[in-house]
Amino acid sequence: MRLSQFHLATVKEVPADAEIASHRLMLRAGMIRKLAAGLYTWSPLGLRVLRKVENVVRQEMDRAGAIEMLMPTIQPRELWEETGRWEKFGGQLLKIRDRKEQEFCYAPTAEEVITDYARNELNSYKQLPVNFYQIQTKFRDEIRPRFGVMRAREFLMKDAYSFHLGQESLAQTYQAMYDAYARIFTRLGLKFRAVQADTGAIGGNASHEFQVLADSGEDAIAFSDASDYAANVEKAEALAPTAARPVPAATLQRVDTPRQKTIAEVSAFLKVSPAQCVKTLMVRGKDGLVALCLRGDHELNEVKAGKLAELPDEFALAGEADILAATGARPGSIGPVGLPASIPLIVDRSAAVLADFVCGGNQDDTHYTGANWERDARITRVEDLRQVVEGDPSPDGKGTLHLARGIEVGHVFQLGGKYAEALGATVLDDQGKAQVMLMGCYGIGISRIVAAAIEQCHDEAGILWPEAMAPWRVAVCVINPKHSPEVAAAGEALYQALLQRGVEAVLDDRGLRAGSMFADMELIGIPHRVVVSERGLAAGTLEYRARGDSENRSLNEDELFALLD
Repeated sequence: MRLSQFHLATVKEVPADAEIASHRLMLRAGMIRKLAAGLYTWSPLGLRVLRKVENVVRQEMDRAGAIEMLMPTIQPRELWEETGRWEKFGGQLLKIRDRKEQEFCYAPTAEEVITDYARNELNSYKQLPVNFYQIQTKFRDEIRPRFGVMRAREFLMKDAYSFHLGQESLAQTYQAMYDAYARIFTRLGLKFRAVQADTGAIGGNASHEFQVLADSGEDAIAFSDASDYAANVEKAEALAPTAARPVPAATLQRVDTPRQKTIAEVSAFLKVSPAQCVKTLMVRGKDGLVALCLRGDHELNEVKAGKLAELPDEFALAGEADILAATGARPGSIGPVGLPASIPLIVDRSAAVLADFVCGGNQDDTHYTGANWERDARITRVEDLRQVVEGDPSPDGKGTLHLARGIEVGHVFQLGGKYAEALGATVLDDQGKAQVMLMGCYGIGISRIVAAAIEQCHDEAGILWPEAMAPWRVAVCVINPKHSPEVAAAGEALYQALLQRGVEAVLDDRGLRAGSMFADMELIGIPHRVVVSERGLAAGTLEYRARGDSENRSLNEDELFALLD
């Protein structure tokens, strides 16, 4: 490719709403252009990178035995009602009507469509197992699209779905997909971790996320320093303390705490550690309010709480009016002592072993000191409710937990029979009896991988692509080609020689000043830069610099080829 014949449109300034490095650099490099909130046009440059990722994904899916197909992006309401997700999926589901007033959605995922396909196409156990995949555009109506393509409404995704007659077969394909994902991210040159994860809206029995490690990541992951245990913090179990609850030693006393609402304010006012306080959160339950109690220095894990039998599918804090009506106090003064018996009181494991603790007084601007479980406050049940923290014991019993940030780029699920049962997807077994198929689901965010790679691989000058993702591997930069036919000819000859050797190269023959040309190549992240100039021709050398290096090297052509081979 000759840049004089290519659309490369780099810019120096970017919009103020570009908050993270990948968004800024993709705009500056001209890889994407915003059409509307969460909607982006991929430029020729951006598309080259996107296709590089797509090709690696396709090769590894094919290698793992998956079969490519293509499903519609517009899906009928009737299918989604069969699984109950037309309403349950929530506001992210973009619903549309055609001219006949029939309702459809723009696909955020494809479990319904692939299961409908399977129930019509598969009828015998002899056709199983089978794993179908597609690389297709998806749309999720994010309430707050941000970070460029990292959290866009429209995105490119590889989604795969496997069908099985038994759990052993499902587990085998799940492992094959897990291994394929590890190969994909390794080939793409990314630092990543596979972590245990919550199944979320997709559902199922087991799942792992693949997280690209980056300080800007939205997800927090926990990993052991003494084993291979790793999990999203939404999933990571906080083990119960091994020490028994101390015997009560203090007398329960109500104290005035005027204008002290938060744990930080109350603990400072009473001169106690936040770890010696209990905070009580009132949430909406299926049959009224539910109280959740945690140690003051811990945070609620809403995913864990959302699985409590007392709570509805959507987790939500109770409103102030409801709390005041039920307890006689406002948030900031709520506590477990004297809480009405009609309100279930579920206590986190760490809070349940506290004695002589501080808690809300269920009277505005008051708190209790010297409170104790069983003596002063009942416990409906003890559960794991909190986020893990740095230094917690690892759930596998080996070592302690450390936290890191990650960007989710892949997710694998064992769905089991959830969708096949809802849609009646069965095959005949070897006895001629109809059996509901088990399913696996395996997704990769292809467009998100591009942004995640930039978050992990960039510097002040621009992007540092791993070679497998770079739009071109080598840039041949020609100095003053219009004023020196010899330099122009030498640049062309080197460019052609690289192509003949199978090296993907781009020829920068735009005639820009050296500084501008080099800045562009650094910004768009070309891994290798070779400069052809009059001085180099006279010396019989080429000026070479790898993208991450700070110094140039003088190489002859043979040395350059040896370096790139």
